Order: sequence, then structure tokens, then C-alpha cells
Amino acid sequence: MRKNIQLLTGIALSVLIIIVFRAEAQNPKAKTGTFALTNATIETVTKGTITNGTIIIRNGKIEAVGTNVAVPPGAETINCNGLKIYPGMIDSGTKIGLLEIGQIPQATDESEKGDVIPQMKALTAINPNATAIPITRVSGVTTTLVVPDGGLLPGQSALVNLFGYVPDQMYAGFEGVLINFPNTGRRGFFDRRTDDEIKKGVEKALKQLNDVWDKALQYHKIDSATGGKGVKYYPELQAMLPVVRGQQSLMIEANAQKDIEAALKWVKEKKVKKVILTGVSEGWRVASEIAKANIPVITGPVIAIPNRDYDRYDQAYANAGLLKKAGVKVAIRSQEDGNGNYRNLPYHAGFAVAYGMDKSEALRSITIVPAELFGVADKLGSIEVGKNATLFVSDGDPFETKTQIKHVFIDGWQMPMVSRQTLLYDEFLKRDPGVNKN
Repeated sequence: MRKNIQLLTGIALSVLIIIVFRAEAQNPKAKTGTFALTNATIETVTKGTITNGTIIIRNGKIEAVGTNVAVPPGAETINCNGLKIYPGMIDSGTKIGLLEIGQIPQATDESEKGDVIPQMKALTAINPNATAIPITRVSGVTTTLVVPDGGLLPGQSALVNLFGYVPDQMYAGFEGVLINFPNTGRRGFFDRRTDDEIKKGVEKALKQLNDVWDKALQYHKIDSATGGKGVKYYPELQAMLPVVRGQQSLMIEANAQKDIEAALKWVKEKKVKKVILTGVSEGWRVASEIAKANIPVITGPVIAIPNRDYDRYDQAYANAGLLKKAGVKVAIRSQEDGNGNYRNLPYHAGFAVAYGMDKSEALRSITIVPAELFGVADKLGSIEVGKNATLFVSDGDPFETKTQIKHVFIDGWQMPMVSRQTLLYDEFLKRDPGVNKN
């Protein structure tokens, strides 16, 4: 009996230790409810700046904004005296959730096999537990466009909020088919192809692209004529139907001047109805042509080196501003190549400001402009009554590196201001060697 009691006591103690350990090991959870953010400077983006204002958040929405707003009973009040409130920033080109550690296949899901696979959806491959998500989120970047990689038509990008246990919970309402437009340049220092080989490769890729588009048009005509009953199921052509019909955006990645010009010509010839140009690192060279075509642009990274050895050192920094001055609608992305520094999005916009872009336009380029491009401006991109309560509170200008983000809300949920980086900072700030000094 005594041994049994000791055994049971030991088991109970072990279970208690495990429970305590698990409780301490878990990160703080997001919380929802009614919140009143008071005494703040509110940068609405679309309706000017409100000083000493209040925002009421209820049921995931912005219920009220202004200077004479009553705090409802039971609301949790957050005094934002001396602080600023901005709409959550939108990064228009990342691989967050698709690419964690590039050298490990199990941590990479950014591409699939095949050159023409527009039916592949980035949304289904996103890892909601990716380390980069909370790191990016606590920096005020609340929403990102997740972009797959690969061949000519590598799949569909997806706009996601950086909160949720499964991809469907994160989905923010936009998907776009991608084209990596045939590239006339070299892929890097390792590219040893001759000029003739490059030319033939471009011609082959362009022919393939034209064939896909022509087949998609035919598929559309047959599908429309028969009500979908007279065609076999071709996943890649089925995925192209919304693009051909102008119901979904076609996102065309092109960076070199010649490639941008070729893409503009192709879009005009094929009469593509909804187009977004992405990358566009040499857009400044053909800014007037892009503006004339009335095609919006997602450009970046801004903090980059010039494409050509003889370009000015600051050409990449000035590109977004030059495009905007030419009349192009511009959104800014951070690092579509997947290095994980998506938290630096506001600094890319800040560099654009330092090298010629109007500051208000730079803020719009990472808030309301991408929201408009992605068709979600009724929910995201500005602080207005009725929109989703997706915003952040900071102690200064988010374009400045010294600024600290104090609070983040996504769809009315208050995010825990914790990430792997903050945990490591706290751990080593108060580190205990854990060894006997004697």
C-alpha cells in the first residue's frame, strides 16, 4: 500500500510538472473583445490625420473613429496618449509560410514540378506556424501576398492575414495567377548560356505562353457555349478561365526594360483585362509606357542594388518614386525572393521616400493601394468605420527604425507581441549560465 501511494504521488507530481511546463512553454494567445484605443494620433490614410482620437473595435470591425467617440461600457481601454495608429501594412510579395529553411526540403514548399501549373495554389501550402509569421506581425505587417515560385506559370498567389491556425482562416480574399515572363537576361553569374541560347530559350518560352493562352481562350469559348458540359477537365485551363474572362488578375513578373516592354506588348495583343506587373526593377526606364497602358505595379525590393553596373547606386531606391511621378499606381513589396526579412517592409517604403517618393504616397503603397489592387479595399488598407479592425499602434513613424510597435490587431484580435526574436532577446538579456562557477 505504501509503495502504491508513493507511486501515485510520484505520477501526480510528474503530471503536475508536465502541466506547469506546458503552460509556461506556450506563447500568449491572441484575444478578442471590445476595445477602445483612446487619445491617439490616427493616420487613417484615406481621410487624413485625426489628433487625440479614439477607435472603437467590436466584433472584429472598426465601429467608430473620431475625436468625440464615447467608450462603450465593458470595453477594454488602451490609452494611446503620445502614440500613433496606422492601418496594418500589406506586403505585396513574400514567401512567408512557404519557405522556412531553403536548404531543407521539408521546410520548403514554394514550388511544384512543371512549367505550366496555374492550378497550384499557394494558399494550400502555407504553414500557419512558420517562424517568420509572428516576427513579421509584431512589426506592424499584418497582411502579405504569398507568391509561389517555379516555371512559366508557377501557380496562384494568395493574400493572407498573419493570424490563424489553418490557411483558410488566414485567407484575406485575393488570389492571382502568376506568369514569370520570359527573361531575356542572364539568371546570374552562374548562367553560362550563349546569347544565341538565351534568345532561343526566350522564343521557346514565349511560344509556350502563347499556346497556353490560345488554348485557354478556346477552352473558355467551348465552356461558355456548352455550359461547362462539352469539355474535358483540364486543371491548368480551368484555372485560366477566370483570367481570360477578366474575373481574376494576371500577375506578370518582369524586371528588365526589354522584358517589361515585351510584357506590355503581349498584354495588349492578347487583350488581357486585369493585369498587375510585379518586380519591375527597371520600371523607371519605361515608366511613361506603363502609365500609358494603365497597368498597376508591385515593385520591390526597394533596398537593392542596381540591375546594371553602370546604373546609379540609388536607382533601385528611386524606382518606386519615379514610377509614381509618371502616373503609375504603385505598391511596394519587400523580399519576394524569400529571405524572410518581411518585417523590413516599412523601411523599403522609407527608402523610397528618401529618394524621391512622396511620404503619403509611400504609406499608401503599403496600405490602401495594395488593398485596391487585390480587391479588398472595403476591408483593409485604411482606418474607416466598417472596415476590419486590422491595425497597429506605434510610438512613432513606422518608416524609422527606432520606432517601436506597441499593439497589433488583426480582424479585431489583439495579437501577442511575442516572436522567436523577442523570446531570444528576453532569454539572453537575463541569461543564467546554469553552471557552477566554482
